[in-house]
Amino acid sequence: MDKKPEECKAGAPEWMVTYGDLVTLLMCFFVLLFAFSEIDAQKFEAVMQSFQGSAGVLEGGKSLSQDPLVFDASPETDTSPQTTDSQPLDVVQEMIENMKDQLVEAIKEKFSGEEFEADVSIIFEGDKLIIRLDNNVLFDSAKADIKPEAVGILSILGETLQDDLFKGSEISIEGHTDNVPINTIQFPSNWELSGARAASVVKYFVSEFGFKQEELSIAGYAEFKPVDTNDTAEGRAKNRRVEIVVEKINFLNVTEEEGVTQQ
Repeated sequence: MDKKPEECKAGAPEWMVTYGDLVTLLMCFFVLLFAFSEIDAQKFEAVMQSFQGSAGVLEGGKSLSQDPLVFDASPETDTSPQTTDSQPLDVVQEMIENMKDQLVEAIKEKFSGEEFEADVSIIFEGDKLIIRLDNNVLFDSAKADIKPEAVGILSILGETLQDDLFKGSEISIEGHTDNVPINTIQFPSNWELSGARAASVVKYFVSEFGFKQEELSIAGYAEFKPVDTNDTAEGRAKNRRVEIVVEKINFLNVTEEEGVTQQ
């Protein structure tokens, strides 16, 4: 008689038991590792930000995280070391403020002893240098032609603005009037008058000192940016003015010895 084929044993193969035990042991091992570990969410976030910063993908060109170092090779304590980041900023700001004062005094010195010295005022508003010229020294009433006696004051200003200190600065010539209306063929309103006066100063700087036209800008504000009241003759006289506004001044070229710039 033919032999009966051996019957297959029921259940899984024997090697599966050993494999299952190995997988179970590995799972237990990793569960224990996870149980023993403590994840600090703040440190994790700081590490990720530092990594992103080193890859150069932070907004605003920021390349490093400002968070404290996560691993500093020193024991962790409840107190954080005090930072002195504000101190250098305060020192730099103080130096810049001193440079501003020196610059104002240096420009004023150029007008010292001149007959039109009282018609020029120089101030800083924030980071803007404002050189304010009374209209009576530059223009006749209702006119936009520069008076011959104004050449001296504009020549000093033209030479000053060509200093290395102002290279790359934004220079705007702004015309202002009082609130007395004007209505002529040439100037139908104070808008046209204030703009024409600013344009006359710009044309002088370009023709006499070789300024590039793209280095200067013109603005006419009519009576809408007064510095004094328009209810008195004295106040209206102060409001009739031309202002030279300089922004983005390169203070790195200022020297303590000269008080102006390093040539």
